[in-house]
Amino acid sequence: MKNTLRRGRVAAACLTLLSVSVLSACGSGDSDKKTEAVEKLGKTEGKVSILAWPGYVEDGSNDPEVDWVSAFEEETGCEVTSKSYGTSDEAFNLAKSGEYDVIAASGDLSLRLVASKEAQAINTDLVPNYANVYDFLKNTEWNTVDGKNYGVPHGYGANLLMFNKSNFAEAPTSWGAVFDKAQLEKNKGKVTAYDSPIYIADAALYLMKTKPELKIENPYALDQQQLDAAVALLKEQRQYVGEYWSDYLKEIQAFETGDSVVGTTWQVIKNNIKNKDVDVTLPTEGATAWNDTWMLSSQAKNPNCAYKWMDYILSPEANAQATEYFGEAPNSPEACKKTTDPNHCATFHAGDQDYAKQLWFWRTPVKKCLDGRTDVECTDYSQWTEAWTEIKG
Repeated sequence: MKNTLRRGRVAAACLTLLSVSVLSACGSGDSDKKTEAVEKLGKTEGKVSILAWPGYVEDGSNDPEVDWVSAFEEETGCEVTSKSYGTSDEAFNLAKSGEYDVIAASGDLSLRLVASKEAQAINTDLVPNYANVYDFLKNTEWNTVDGKNYGVPHGYGANLLMFNKSNFAEAPTSWGAVFDKAQLEKNKGKVTAYDSPIYIADAALYLMKTKPELKIENPYALDQQQLDAAVALLKEQRQYVGEYWSDYLKEIQAFETGDSVVGTTWQVIKNNIKNKDVDVTLPTEGATAWNDTWMLSSQAKNPNCAYKWMDYILSPEANAQATEYFGEAPNSPEACKKTTDPNHCATFHAGDQDYAKQLWFWRTPVKKCLDGRTDVECTDYSQWTEAWTEIKG
């Protein structure tokens, strides 16, 4: 089965973000939006419109061998139309149009949809396959607000440290390989990093573990002093970076040719590199990560077919196909039994709660500190975006 990857996972949030509660200012304020969960389903409408990352809604048109949409249409009578997006910011603007019933959202988008009233709460009792989902993916901070579920989990993955073993006397076990000056010096010009403001969280995570005096408790909740420290670290790293990547093909090529020998990556990228000296590890400090959510639009014209889709894509067969094709961990042990590669779930650590506890899933930084502090104002994504521009010069 062939893998497909996202060329852009993260984008700037609404530049006026002040707190989760203020995110609603970015929405349309339409009083007709339905934000409360329904108690029962009605007759299916015969169609459903889906907004998702590339590779999440495959109907065989890209590859005849890759198709989980046709079975859904035959099973439910709901004809699927879909649109792919390249960034979460693009998805947010498209979602506000009201043209889509279901949206696949990463953690830097999901709460924006909720706060701007673009998402409708989900009655998980009406999604039978939700029961199979790993417990640690349920009721998460990026898709649950005030005890209400605003979506169902899809798949997840970590941002790992990749390295060429021939360039290291011993395999690195820490993010110090890309943040410690002494270690960076050994691979100057051959270090790579993810090209996005959200990468600031990776630096913050490293500082959280190595500089306790900064008192960072959540890499997405940085006050100005903490952000300044992360920015200073990334500016120092910049001197050693040969290339920032957002296109997975470029990172694959760079590690194949030796232009890059160490940097952040995804497991599926490593899987597509033929150089046997290239390996990945989850560093001792842990890592940032993503877990996507299928959400119901508050403006959905076809909510019954939308519920059918959410249940279907959580089914073991469909979730196994979709997550294996994309290159991420499935959301349930039942899905793991259905992957074509018997080692897929072991490779992506599906269901490994000890592994998941080391991950900090993407969140949108906002001024209301995500770590619970109330005596200080945290920096928001607009400030991170400005900082990232400054870092790259």
